[in-house]
Amino acid sequence: MSNFQQVTPFLHVRDLGKALDFFTGILGFSVPFRSPGYAYVHRETVGFRLLEVDEAEATRGDRRYACYIDVLDVDALYEELKPRLATLPPADVHGPADKPYGQRELLVLAPDGNLIAFGMAIPDEVAKA
Repeated sequence: MSNFQQVTPFLHVRDLGKALDFFTGILGFSVPFRSPGYAYVHRETVGFRLLEVDEAEATRGDRRYACYIDVLDVDALYEELKPRLATLPPADVHGPADKPYGQRELLVLAPDGNLIAFGMAIPDEVAKA
């Protein structure tokens, strides 16, 4: 019997409200739990724990830290999110694009500089494996 359910990374954010706007307003997550300085956001089987930290503790992400979310259809997700992604700076969104390592990915930079990647295996690459 399997005991593991999911991975829910902690993301340190400078402004919880801004982070929640991004996850709910742009990426379509819900907020099943929130308390001062902390929130849990969730969508389908994916969750993030957002912890607000002060400026001294916060280190702006620089795309080195990434959360990779496997999806069944990255293009369908992109079409769903496209109007909201258009409100972000163009440099904060990449894809969907085929990568040389056999994945098709949509990359979105979160307000604190952390990279949220959505990806799926390229069907032709799966057939070759």
